Amino acid sequence: MIWTDLLRQAIQTLTAAGIPDAPRDARRLAAHVLGIDPARITLIAQDPVPPGLAQLYQGIVGQRARRVPVSHLTGSRQFYGRTFAVTPDVLDPRPDTEILVETALARPWNRVLDLGTGSGCILLTLLAERGPTAFGIGTDLSRAALAVAMRNAAALRLGDRAQFHAGDWLDALPGGTAAFDLIVSNPPYITLDDYATLAPDVGLYEPRLALTDEGDGLNAYRRILRAAPAHLVQGGWLVVEIGPTQGAAVVDLFRSHGLTTVTITPDLDRRDRVVSGQKPRV
Repeated sequence: MIWTDLLRQAIQTLTAAGIPDAPRDARRLAAHVLGIDPARITLIAQDPVPPGLAQLYQGIVGQRARRVPVSHLTGSRQFYGRTFAVTPDVLDPRPDTEILVETALARPWNRVLDLGTGSGCILLTLLAERGPTAFGIGTDLSRAALAVAMRNAAALRLGDRAQFHAGDWLDALPGGTAAFDLIVSNPPYITLDDYATLAPDVGLYEPRLALTDEGDGLNAYRRILRAAPAHLVQGGWLVVEIGPTQGAAVVDLFRSHGLTTVTITPDLDRRDRVVSGQKPRV
């Protein structure tokens, strides 16, 4: 058997399982098994497949057909041009969250706090993009998630500029922590009703704690807004990701807690995606 035949079988299996982009996933998983870039798959298409490698690949394709996310099978995901380790303990980094990163990078800051840091992809991307003088802290209720974030910090050689603390939102910060120029968060914003309708790739395999607040999808914002302004310097910014129908409600929360210059930034599909606001200068 050659790789072209094996890939054809994989595409048929994934298509029958309802995988949205079966050819893409088949190629990505083959590249993972081979340890090559997916763009090089065409170069080996006519090569024979060793029996052991064929069995390994077919096993991974079978898992994907059961809707296990590709990132859980490969152990990594690309985000903002960097590779991040991913496990079932953290959310899979998504392109929509890059809008939050871009919005934050447009603000002036040197000290950043990432609430619910998960894999650390937001915090570590911000630190890497801002440069060697930037420093940040990530908090998360899940110690397993923080272990992934610390692994990513080490891989990106950012461990000396990033700290991680376990706990509930801003309560995780050690006493005496200095105020921040920027606070960011991609909190659980999926409502309890919507959680039941998630695609199996998400609902069955990603951490529920990071997806839904078990209520109306706004509880995390309420908690963050009650405490965040006190941890911002004058003129500092709070930037959060939101669900596409939550813009008006989150804007109201920002304004009711004294933040100004409140704006909504859309994603590439023109859906509301990020809300940002500034702590007034006295």
